[in-house]
Amino acid sequence: MARAPRLALAGELHYLLQRGHNRQSVFSDDADRDAYLSMLLDAAAHYRVAIHAYALLDGEVHLLATPGETSSLSRLMQSLGRRYVAAFNRRHGRSGTLWEGRFRAGLIDAASLGLEAMVHVESVPVQVGLVGAADEWRWSSAAHHLGHRRDALVTEHPAYWALGNTPFERELAHAHRLRDGLPESLAKRLESAVMQGRATGPAHFKALIEERSGVPQQPRPRGRPARDAIQAKDKSAPN
Repeated sequence: MARAPRLALAGELHYLLQRGHNRQSVFSDDADRDAYLSMLLDAAAHYRVAIHAYALLDGEVHLLATPGETSSLSRLMQSLGRRYVAAFNRRHGRSGTLWEGRFRAGLIDAASLGLEAMVHVESVPVQVGLVGAADEWRWSSAAHHLGHRRDALVTEHPAYWALGNTPFERELAHAHRLRDGLPESLAKRLESAVMQGRATGPAHFKALIEERSGVPQQPRPRGRPARDAIQAKDKSAPN
């Protein structure tokens, strides 16, 4: 059975997730993480993908990105995946696959959920118990958005710029958002969009994405069609 095409559109905000095969670790130490981020920086520039937020865990990578072209995300992740696996295997004296098949991606309505998606990505290390606060995790974009360091990988999203007129205002507003976190229902919505490869946001956004991509954004009901619906369809058909 052919795989469904991945939903990706130029100029739209995407939440990407890539996991290790069988949930194995893809980063053994800080040198691995440094290498991955360096490769990601190069690949993002080459394929014209803006990285707005990220978090590296032991066995998975979370990214928030906007591609310049529809094909940019796939090209970025394929190139980065191959290059990193080769370097990882060479450094650790191993062979074989590292990633869990294709990366997952969902579209996020930047206007209504862009900041929430950023908070979710940067809060993942806290959620899994690696640190007590988002800015304590070195391998994410949280410290950049809080003004603790400058990260060349990060391109601030317009939604972040809208948080204030000065860097201090933006950093303080983002700090409050990270501290408060997201409602569980909203976090699940974002995660569901990624895992299902769908768009999340208001109805008009989903309709626009469906129109641009040709990919239905409303899940089809499970099971066989109801008998009444089938009979109604038969009656409306021309003789």
